[in-house]
Amino acid sequence: MLLIEDKQIVVPGEILAEGDYHSGRGTFKDVDKVCSSLVGLVAVRDKKISVIPLQSKYIPKRGDVVIGKISDIRFSMWELDINSPYSGILPAAEVFGKEKRELNRAFDVGDVLFLRVVDVDEVKKVKLGLKGRGLGKFRGGILIHITPTKVPRLIGKKGSMINMIKDQTRCEVVVGQNGVVWVKGKPEMERVVQKVVKTIEEEAHTSGLTDRIRDMLLEILGEGKEKTEDVKKEEDEFKEELIQ
Repeated sequence: MLLIEDKQIVVPGEILAEGDYHSGRGTFKDVDKVCSSLVGLVAVRDKKISVIPLQSKYIPKRGDVVIGKISDIRFSMWELDINSPYSGILPAAEVFGKEKRELNRAFDVGDVLFLRVVDVDEVKKVKLGLKGRGLGKFRGGILIHITPTKVPRLIGKKGSMINMIKDQTRCEVVVGQNGVVWVKGKPEMERVVQKVVKTIEEEAHTSGLTDRIRDMLLEILGEGKEKTEDVKKEEDEFKEELIQ
């Protein structure tokens, strides 16, 4: 007997079903009972019950800006992975209006978009849109995934943290409220941003983080500058030897 509903929020130890049900990810079996092992959303697939952890996934809210990757193209819409238990849907009408066009000519599977959550209905169907400043398709760059609850710490008060990262690395950085970060710049600087973002995620709960990140950036970028100057010195010495 199923004791909960699909997509219901449950807590550790809560009994989800009894009898002929199978234990999936995020659950455990206690005799003939399937129980939750964490706080999360129930996913029922036939006779298998899983629980998707809330702390690592994004719960969509109307008005949020998110970064999503197209996972499927249907007759009149694109489906996107938005780092959530729920897929996002971008209707063709949001892009073409009433015009009829082939969807993959605009966006294809694997494309990464910056979008706004237009609506979330009672069954968590997430409608996305592209109307707004800066929204659209990203070209190039890398994606970094962090816990969505750490996004405010990454941005900082009045954008202080993220602006410091942009200024020091000269990278374009866009942060989605779903915990997906897009970075584009020189490859070595993209790696620096990735390292810094992951450090912020790990140490978000600590005090004095902004100062530590500033010092970290100065140390990394200072080493990079010294290495560049050493290489240039070696090249100059090699040229002098050739001339002699």
